[in-house]
Amino acid sequence: MRQADAVIGVDPGRNKAGYALLEMTGAVITAGVEPIDRLPARLADLAAGRPVAAIALGRGTNARHVRETLGDLGLPIHLVDEFETSRGARGLYFAEHPPRGWRRLLPVGLQVPGRPIDDYAAILIARRFLARGAEARPPS
Repeated sequence: MRQADAVIGVDPGRNKAGYALLEMTGAVITAGVEPIDRLPARLADLAAGRPVAAIALGRGTNARHVRETLGDLGLPIHLVDEFETSRGARGLYFAEHPPRGWRRLLPVGLQVPGRPIDDYAAILIARRFLARGAEARPPS
């Protein structure tokens, strides 16, 4: 069995959730947004393709329900504070998708991303988990 070399970040919401599979270095392997009812199957697919150390689950909206649905995956689930992840997710989105045309003249803080950015929030949650070295701690 190979040693776990990845972590999954999850930004739970009421109807959808962002997810991100990251290397232990914080580099993004893949990310996306799924409806809540399809999230466990999507994360199972990710975990089947690569050894995953843990799931870093945002402690915010709907976290308790999402945690229950992910329990069958057999991975440790760590709750992570989501403070300021929405703002940070906007920053990541606009860093990867800089405004073009006349929109580049507007301050980024006044612009709205062109799609849901829950996956970018999941990236930040996973990176926060990795930064605190939580993989060595027992699940919360």
